[in-house]
Amino acid sequence: MAKQSVYAEKIWLKQYPAGVPTEIDVSEYSSLADVLEKSIERYRSLVAYECMGVSFSYDDLDRYSQDFASYLQNVLGLNKGDRVAVMMPNLLQYPVAIFGILRAGLVVVNVNPLYTPRELEHQLRDSGARAIVIVENFCVTLQQVLDKTPVETVITTQLGDMHPFPKNLLVNAVVKYRKKLVPKWEIPDAVPLRTALALGKAEPYHRVPLTHQDTAFLQYTGGTTGLSKGAQLLHGNIVANLLQMRAWMSMLNEPGKECVITALPLYHIFALSVNCLVFMSIGGKSVLIPNPRDMDAFVAELRRHRFTAFTGVNTLYNGLLHSPDFDKIDFSALKMVVGGGTAVQQAVAEQWQKRTGKGLTEGYGLTETSPGVSFSPLDKPAWNGTIGVPLPSTEVSLRDDDNREVPLGEPGELCVKGPQVMAGYWQKPEENAKVFTVDGYLKTGDVAVMDERGYLRIVDRKKDMILVSGFNVYPNEIEAVVAMHPGVLECACIGVPDDKSGEAVKVFVVRKDPNLSVEVLREFCKQQLTGYKVPKHIEFRDALPKTPVGKILRKELRG
Repeated sequence: MAKQSVYAEKIWLKQYPAGVPTEIDVSEYSSLADVLEKSIERYRSLVAYECMGVSFSYDDLDRYSQDFASYLQNVLGLNKGDRVAVMMPNLLQYPVAIFGILRAGLVVVNVNPLYTPRELEHQLRDSGARAIVIVENFCVTLQQVLDKTPVETVITTQLGDMHPFPKNLLVNAVVKYRKKLVPKWEIPDAVPLRTALALGKAEPYHRVPLTHQDTAFLQYTGGTTGLSKGAQLLHGNIVANLLQMRAWMSMLNEPGKECVITALPLYHIFALSVNCLVFMSIGGKSVLIPNPRDMDAFVAELRRHRFTAFTGVNTLYNGLLHSPDFDKIDFSALKMVVGGGTAVQQAVAEQWQKRTGKGLTEGYGLTETSPGVSFSPLDKPAWNGTIGVPLPSTEVSLRDDDNREVPLGEPGELCVKGPQVMAGYWQKPEENAKVFTVDGYLKTGDVAVMDERGYLRIVDRKKDMILVSGFNVYPNEIEAVVAMHPGVLECACIGVPDDKSGEAVKVFVVRKDPNLSVEVLREFCKQQLTGYKVPKHIEFRDALPKTPVGKILRKELRG
């Protein structure tokens, strides 16, 4: 390492919008429970969440989460630091569960509801979860592995449980009997959430002292290896990122008027941090979308609201743009549109701007960083091909494989240090030794370039890079070009073995124009890309494999 870091000057600070501080004061909140309680005190009568037409005030959230905390403490006898898993889509029950767990001094283990039995078993065993809150729709998965896990108590809920009577009965009946979305399951001694809340209400709630050093979430991430690892996110980590994001989003400053569309699942760290916590701290409302894949219902829900913020991933925005009723949505109140999770493609961002009149900006983060690392300045709301500049109180360093900093303008692995960076992977000292540098930076696994202004551009994941005859080819670049063709709906790029060049570029394409041919698309690529980057193989597919969040799964395409 050079004695004087080229990144130590923080040249990016000159790009900060007016009023955004260069550092945040993490002492504003002592814990996430403190965030919740201060918001309840300030905004008690305002709407905190809305889902399927039912509103939930900050006062409702206070009562229900406290009742649930009391149940966990008094009835289950769980102790500070014990882990409780939550496995559900975006429902009103989700904030009740997680804030109840946090207020009881316990640790939230977020679980993807679409996990296979094998994945669920690994996460429950690895986390040591003593209880789980689960939507009945997924109980059949839990049932298959429950006896192999440390889980002692199963708390179940139905989709309509937080709706008022008799709508709750109607919704639950439709889901179970008409739509048949609840496979038959049998878990002895499972406790309905409504019963748990009633039992908790009858007991005294004990406020648990919490500090920045207490663990708040075990947030599981695939990383670069097969089995997922739990990022140990402390209260201090998530409080810091909440404050970093809130400072960046300072235009969202009207309690009772700010409304964010939450289509990304709250069990995903991006939505958890911004849509759940930032909006709670400003007295905002989060509109929960349980199933954004039902695009017609999603668009119909969007038409009901004057929303001021929207977060999503590239595939979500692309899907909306291709929905027949998209132009009937009112975007006039929109102050902020952010893409994260995966790169926003230029073609999608430009179409969004053209159709809505609002710029689509990008942020970047990781599960391991709670998640925010960098953000495009929101006073220049338009796609610019970068992930913006580092957030307040964040240090970055771009390094080569020998841990030496690379000069500005050259690609290197993005390494991050700041109060939002995790304590480490849960019970994985060997992994922690690999992922942290000797001087305390987290290695992200992403290759980036920083320009002379301090803007970062992700070139690609280190492991996704394709080596064609000794030349580096980055799939993100190829995908961005292919997506610009008007006949392409979606695409993904991977490297495949090649006898002559070592690897060759292959793209998988979902067509918008059924007449689009391999020859026409390849010719288009030749006009945009240098020879070794032009896809040698093009395969048309009806659909591309994706995660529940909407990220395209390149690893499944590799076979």
